[in-house]
Amino acid sequence: MIPITKPFMPPQKEYEEYLKGIWQREYLTNNGPLVQGLEKDLENYLKVDHMRFVSNGTMALQIAIKALGLEGEVITTPFSYVATTSSIVWEGAKPVFVDIDPETLNINPAAIEKAITPNTTGIVATHVYGNPCDIEAIEKIANQYDLKVIYDAAHCFGGQYKGQSVFHYGDISVVSFHATKLFHTTEGGGLVTCDPELEHKISRLRNFGHDGPGEFDGVGINGKNSEYHAAMGLCNLKYIDEIMERRKNQWLRYISLLRNENTRGIKLNPKAHFNYAYFPLIFESEERLLHVKQSLEENEIYPRRYFYPSLNELDYVEYKPAPHAESISKRILCLPLYHGLKAEEQDQIIGIINKYELAKVS
Repeated sequence: MIPITKPFMPPQKEYEEYLKGIWQREYLTNNGPLVQGLEKDLENYLKVDHMRFVSNGTMALQIAIKALGLEGEVITTPFSYVATTSSIVWEGAKPVFVDIDPETLNINPAAIEKAITPNTTGIVATHVYGNPCDIEAIEKIANQYDLKVIYDAAHCFGGQYKGQSVFHYGDISVVSFHATKLFHTTEGGGLVTCDPELEHKISRLRNFGHDGPGEFDGVGINGKNSEYHAAMGLCNLKYIDEIMERRKNQWLRYISLLRNENTRGIKLNPKAHFNYAYFPLIFESEERLLHVKQSLEENEIYPRRYFYPSLNELDYVEYKPAPHAESISKRILCLPLYHGLKAEEQDQIIGIINKYELAKVS
């Protein structure tokens, strides 16, 4: 069986060494030494100012919305994972959907500006599949209208924009460290900001509002993560360059061997360094996608319709048309891509897709 993804697993003995220290200290959570060490190592590796480790990427989004005080209307993309929308709704704000660029699949800055009203307080933009948005255009709009910007950079670990970490941009960038991501801590997420006051607020919010022993500053939540998760992150960070290089080679193998008469990929941002986190394929029709998906599954290969459906079609939000997002969400399929994927397994996937393409074209 070839799944859509598998987590990278570091050498077991290396993880066990961290476990020995946890047992000796008997310190499991509440901003322990491994959590602090992971945050510092991530800041150094990514060259960012402030990284705070939390329980998952969705919690990171919710804390970011709370930290920036977003309420009223928040402009966002319909082409993302559901957590991008549900976090806005969960925090009591209203998502206002605008369409995407049909080539990059990222939110369209021109559509953002048209959707701004007196009730707009912020923008939540996703770097889709790790492909950075048009950051300059978004931040120009945000500055002009005095809006806060959160980048949902869940897929963006290791990605860069104009020579620096993509996490450097916006008021806050959030990232997922879920088991399926390039860099993972089993479960986890992070918030990155350049603002030290905002970092301090994030630290309070993730820990019930604590601002010292017996002191509280506002309402908080339990968004902390454990020493066990930090240990996994510390192990995996040692291998991240190898992981990213292997993923790049797999991504390029798909590009070089797949036929593209009836499919296409995404247009990468030329100002960015892409991290090759996902391999999406856009079909000319949903019917063609479903036939290819079925052919793969008959051979125990399991791609994923990701992202599907378009989030403006969820039953708990106000529907606003987004023709590009709605069309592409029905026609896009992510192919298996993970560290342990073998070349011969990739060739099997490619062979099935190419065979179907040839049969339909000839």
